[in-house]
Parts: sequence; structure tokens; C-alpha cells
Amino acid sequence: MMKKAENIIVGISIGDLNGIGSEVVLKTFEDSRMLELCTPVIFANVKILSFIKKNLETTVALHGIDKIDQLIPGKINVLNVWKEGVDLNLGTNDDKVGEYAIKSFVASTKALKEDQIDVLVTAPINKYNIQSEEFKFPGHTDYLNQELEGNALMLMVQDNLRVGLLTDHVPLNQVSNHLTEALIKKKIETIKQSLIQDFNIIRPKIAVLGLNPHCGDGGVIGNEDDAILKPTLEKIFNKGTLVFGPFAADGFFGSGQYEKYDAIIATYHDQGLIPFKTLSFGKGVNYTAGLNKVRTSPDHGTAYDIAGKGIADFNSFKEAVYLAIDIYRSRIQHEEMTKNPLKVKEK
Repeated sequence: MMKKAENIIVGISIGDLNGIGSEVVLKTFEDSRMLELCTPVIFANVKILSFIKKNLETTVALHGIDKIDQLIPGKINVLNVWKEGVDLNLGTNDDKVGEYAIKSFVASTKALKEDQIDVLVTAPINKYNIQSEEFKFPGHTDYLNQELEGNALMLMVQDNLRVGLLTDHVPLNQVSNHLTEALIKKKIETIKQSLIQDFNIIRPKIAVLGLNPHCGDGGVIGNEDDAILKPTLEKIFNKGTLVFGPFAADGFFGSGQYEKYDAIIATYHDQGLIPFKTLSFGKGVNYTAGLNKVRTSPDHGTAYDIAGKGIADFNSFKEAVYLAIDIYRSRIQHEEMTKNPLKVKEK
């Protein structure tokens, strides 16, 4: 049976406290109607968030708890992951503050694994100040891939525009070395399954962008498209997946060609994210597809330059909450629709 809306527990990791994360979280839940959609629990410290709330002059009421089973529907719950105070200097990069961002993230991930929360929405972190002997990951996705089941894939989402990546945080001069038949098959299968179970698209159509300008122009500008991408996509297509390409990336979005497909896969980070953010910035969501749990985040970073000024746009974070709830519900529906109705009688 599907959970009632207000009983969907949305865990929130607070991100970098010197950035805009706390602001966009608090602004999102200023609208009391959000509490009709879910029960939020922020992994942080209620005294610190109360200080930030006062500084921003927001009207939200925070409910501090020390254990997850103390949360109350209809309240903005703040789980005290730590008790001590934290010195904040809004708008600055601080290694100590980075430690608390990871405390929040690790605690919320643990709660997600243990089904204490239903979905996780992560506020932005600084990839530099989170590094330590205990946490050596480039960001959220890599840690989640280790802790959860499945194969993580970053999928940027805004309405019907969905952009995934064959390679994500890889230096540009190393991208071609990572493009193997095995990787391409795995990523396309991950996106296909996500489109089916998370977005209710029964026969998804997927487009793949070429690596080189003009897809290599027959080998004149690189041979990876002809040698790796084209034959691999053909094999996948012949086995029943509606995958098309590779397409020359330069005109794919400007011509509106992307609107014909349920998802687009770029070969490297900026090839996909520059057009995505150009088309949807402020409303896009970063969704970690391919895992057994649901995690989303806004499409922006810590934005130190505007932290504490009360001018941060919270719409991307709010969309991340909406999408997490929608996917959670879609997965329940998909499971109910595909489970075997015939029960095997025990001997």
C-alpha cells in the first residue's frame, strides 16, 4: 500500500553551512503546503539552523529531535547530528565546516540505508573542504555508489529533459580512455531501467551524443565515435533497446532535436551539463539514478558569493524535493505492477 503523502519522510543533508544550502532548505519549507507533501527531517543541529533562520529573517518553526523516531509529521524536524557549536563565516571556504557537511551526509545516508527515511535530498557541498582521511570521495554520488546497491549514474532532470553522462568527474584528456563497450552498455541499461521504473516510460527512447566534433567526420577528427560508440550502440539497439546515435553534439540542443527523446546521454560532463543548465538553470535537479534508494539535489553549488544575503533562489531545491517524492511513488507503483500475482505455495 502506498504511504500517505505527509508520511513520506524526506531526509535532508545540510551541505556546506557557509554556503546557501541552509537558506534554500529553510525557504523551501516556508511554504506550509510542503508539509502536506512530506515530513522533512534535516540532519544538522537545531541551534545552528535557528541562528541561520534568525539571520535570514525567515518565519519557519523548527522542531529539534535527538532520535529519528521522535520526528513529528507537520513539523520541520531537525535531527541533532552533533551538539557542539560551529563557528560560521558565511561565504568562506572552511575545512572545519566541511567536516560538519560530511557528518550530516554520512548520518543521512545511514538513515536512508536503514529505511529510517524514504528519500534523501542533499544540499550543496564544497568538494575541496570535505576531503579527509575518513572521506576520500569527489562528491555525493561516489559515496552513495559505495554505500547503496546498484550502479550510480548522475541524471539531470527538468520536466521531460533528462541528461545523463557516460563519464562524469573525469578530466577531459582522459575521457576517451574511459569509453569502453562495457561502460556504454552499463550506463545505457541503467538509464533505461530508471526511465521505466522511476519515470513510468515503458519503451524509452535514448539518444547518445558523439565524443568528437561532428562525430569525428569519418575519422578526420578522431576515431572513437566510429570505433567504439557506433558499433556498441548498434549492438544495444539490435537487442531491443531504443538507443540512437551518436549525434553531433553542437547542434543537438539548439535545433530542438533533444525533444524527440526521453533521455540524452552525453559522453562527458560539460557536453551534457552546459546545455542542460542553459535550458533549465534554477529548476533543474541532479538525480542519482541506478541505486536502490532515491537521492536528489539542486543543480547548483554552494554559491559563497551570495551566502547569507537572503537572495538565493530556492526553486531548484524545491524541485529536488518534488522529484524525490515523485520517483519514490513511481517505484512503488512499478513494483506493484510488475510483481508476480501468483503466490508459490510453501511445501
